[in-house]
Order: sequence, then C-alpha cells, then structure tokens
Amino acid sequence: MSHPFQLPDLGYDHDALEPHIDARTMEIHHGKHHQAYTNKLNGALESHSELHGYTAEQLLMALGPLPEDIQGAVRNNGGGYVNHKLFWEVMTPGGAEAPSGDLATAIDGAFGSLDAFKSKFVAAAGAQFGSGWGWLCVDPFGDLACFSTPNQDSPLMTGHTPILGVDVWEHAYYLNYQNRRPDYLDAWWNLVNWDVVGAKFAEAGGGWIHTYGG
Repeated sequence: MSHPFQLPDLGYDHDALEPHIDARTMEIHHGKHHQAYTNKLNGALESHSELHGYTAEQLLMALGPLPEDIQGAVRNNGGGYVNHKLFWEVMTPGGAEAPSGDLATAIDGAFGSLDAFKSKFVAAAGAQFGSGWGWLCVDPFGDLACFSTPNQDSPLMTGHTPILGVDVWEHAYYLNYQNRRPDYLDAWWNLVNWDVVGAKFAEAGGGWIHTYGG
C-alpha cells in the first residue's frame, strides 16, 4: 500500500480480544491513535509526489535518502503506521497456542525453547523505558532476533523484518491494566496468532541460510 495510506481494517470486532484487551481500548487505539499516524504520514508526504509510489515499509528502510524535512515525520508516523498494522495482524480471538513447523524449530534453535523465548521477549518489552515495542524479527541473515525499540521506531530501520510485535505504549493497555505492564504482557500471549507469525517468518526468508547450508 502506498500514498495515500489507508487505516487497515482490524479483521475482527473491537470486543473480540476481551478479556485480555478491552473493546474501549481497541476503539481508541485503532480508530484514534492508528488513524492519527496514518493521517500525519499522508500529510508529510503530500508535497513529495516522487515518493507516492513507495510503501511505508520501503520508506522506513531508506530514511537516510529521504528529504530532511520529512525524515522525522516518516520515522515517527510511518513507524506508527507500520508497527500497528503488524500488531493487529498478529493477534486473533482464537488460534494456535504455540508455533509449529519451521518457526517452532527456529525458536527452539535460537532461544532454547518457546518458554525461554517468551521470557526474553517479555524481558525486552517490559524493560523498555517509556513508550515503545517488543519484537521478534528475522535479521538480514535469516536468523531470529528479539529486542525492543523506543517510541515508534521500526526494526525495518536496522534491516530486521518484524514478524511479531507487542505495543507497550500506555495507550495499548492503561484502561484495563493501569501501570501493570507485566500483567498486560502476560495476558497478551493468549492473543498471539502463531499461524500468521509463522507465515510472516516464511515470507521473510527465516532460516534460509540454515537450509542452504544443510
């Protein structure tokens, strides 16, 4: 999707993720916050027609060459647009409780076990000072990496392809959990759509070097 960017549909009702994420939070998060990032990204690019054919992901991967006057807006609002798009996609009202296939093998290989991965992921997301995100990504070599980023920074900016992300801005959880970020993160695992994450892993070329190398 290129300019003008459109707010993506959730693919489920606002109350579909309850009790783990409440309907009012979803209404505000999707309809207000994500819409604002979408609008501001479109506004930043309005007078730069030479960039209208690029996706938001492509713009984030090439911040340096962008006109200096819009780099900050693309970083913040483009990041907000792309990060939230992934966030909605990797959650589901019901689905597989654990990864399978190549993704499961890769997680075991990279972290030792699914539980060990979850612990590292929660530690990264939980320790992010202020606002930000926790990520599972495929790095440029096809390996899995787990880390956090501040604000709306995207892993795409460092050559990583995000396949799972959790929003730890307070607007993502404060109505229901107040300052209890660990409780929110613990509940969030009930919503992860591992089928989608597995498909994104395959699309990102995860594990290809290990397959190639035998």
